[in-house]
Amino acid sequence: KLYFKMHSNRKGNVQPFSDEDASIETLSHCSSLSERTSSAEEAGETEEMAQEDFQYKLKVYIDSTVDKSAKTRQGALDGLKTAMATKILYEFISERRMTITDSIERCLKKGKGVEQCAAASLACLLCIQLGSGIESEEVFKTLKPVFKTILNDGAANIQARQACATSLGLCTLVAEDDIMDVYATMESFESLFTHSFVREDGSRPSVNPQTTQLHTNALLSWALLLTICTGSHIRVIAQKHLPKLPRLLENDDVSMRIAAGETIALLFELIRDVDPEFDYDGWDSLCEKLNALATDCNKHRAKTDKRKQRSVFRDVLKAVEEGDFQSETIRFGTERMVIDSWVRKRTYDAFREFVGSGMNYHLQANEFIRDVFELGPPMLIDSAALKAMKSSRLERHLYNAAAFKARTKARNKFRDKRVDVGEF
Repeated sequence: KLYFKMHSNRKGNVQPFSDEDASIETLSHCSSLSERTSSAEEAGETEEMAQEDFQYKLKVYIDSTVDKSAKTRQGALDGLKTAMATKILYEFISERRMTITDSIERCLKKGKGVEQCAAASLACLLCIQLGSGIESEEVFKTLKPVFKTILNDGAANIQARQACATSLGLCTLVAEDDIMDVYATMESFESLFTHSFVREDGSRPSVNPQTTQLHTNALLSWALLLTICTGSHIRVIAQKHLPKLPRLLENDDVSMRIAAGETIALLFELIRDVDPEFDYDGWDSLCEKLNALATDCNKHRAKTDKRKQRSVFRDVLKAVEEGDFQSETIRFGTERMVIDSWVRKRTYDAFREFVGSGMNYHLQANEFIRDVFELGPPMLIDSAALKAMKSSRLERHLYNAAAFKARTKARNKFRDKRVDVGEF
C-alpha cells in the first residue's frame, strides 16, 4: 500500500501539458521570433545608416575638391579615388558625374604636380565606374583636351605629364567613340616615346630619368590602344614600328626595356592574328637582343632589376620565337579568369594600375570590366553558398592545425630518442 501510495503520488505530480503551458511556450516562441525580427531590423537600419554616412562623406569630398586649400583638395581627391577603387558607386556617381568632372578639370588646370596626378587618376576611376557609354563619353570630351595640353607642354610639371600619359590611354580605351580619334591619340604618344630611340649610329639620346618615365608611360598607353586597333591598322603599325621598337631595348632604364619588350611581344601577337604568315626581316638580330636580355649578367645593374628583366624577357623571347604565352590564373570569389594572351595582360595591368587591391572586387561586380574580360553578368552568390565556402575553409584550417600538431609530436618524440642515444 505504501509503495502504491507513493507511486500514485508521483503520478499525480506529473501534470499533463496544460493550456497555460502552451500559452507560455507560444509566448517564448513569439518573443524569440520578435527578438530575431528586431535584430534583423536593427541590422538593416545599421546598414542603411552606414550607407548614408558613406554617401555623406562622398558629398563632402566632392564639395572639398574646390576648396581654397591645396591640402584639402588633395585629401578630397584621394578620398574619392579610394571609394571608387573599392566600391561600385554607379548610381551615386552618375547623378554627379559632371560636377566631379568639373572638379577634375579645375584641379588639372590650376593644381600643382601631386594634385594634378590625383585628378588624372580620379578621371580614370570615374570612367571605369561609368563604363563604356554616353556618360563616360561626356566626361572624356571635357577632359581629353586638358590631358593633351598638359602631355604636350614641355614646361608643365613632369609628374603631371606622366600621369596624363597613363590616364589618357585608359580613358581613351573606355570612353573614346571614334576610332580615328584613337589613332590620333596614339600618334601623340608616338611623338613622345620615339625620343628615347637609340639612334641608327648607336648614339643614345640625352634624356633624364623623369622624362624616360614619361616616355615609358606613353609607350604603355600606346600599347594598350593597340589592343583595339583594326586589323588593317595593325599591319600599318607593324610595318612602321617593328623595325624601330627594338632600339628601345638598349635603353639604360629597366622599366623602359621591359615595356618595350612586352610591347614587341604584343605587336607580334596582334600581327600574327591578322596575318599568320607574317615574316619579319630583322628576326635574327631581334632574337639575339631578346636572348641577351633574358640572360643578362651585367655587373653594373642591380640584382633585382636583372632578375625581373630576365623573367620578363624569357617570356618575350618565347612569344616572338614560338608565339607562346605563359598563362596566369586570377581567382576572385568563386570565379577565376585566365590571362592567356599579351592583349589580356596589357588590359588587365592597365585597369589594375588604377583600381589596385580593389581589382578582384571589380572583376566580381563591375559590369563594364566583366564585359571587357568576357566574364558575363555578375554572379549572385546566396548566403548558403558563402556559408558552405566558409565552412570548407574552417575544415581546412582545422585539418591543417591537427596535422601540424601531429607532426610536432612526432618530431618531438624523434628528438627525444636522438637525445637519449647521444647521452648513451
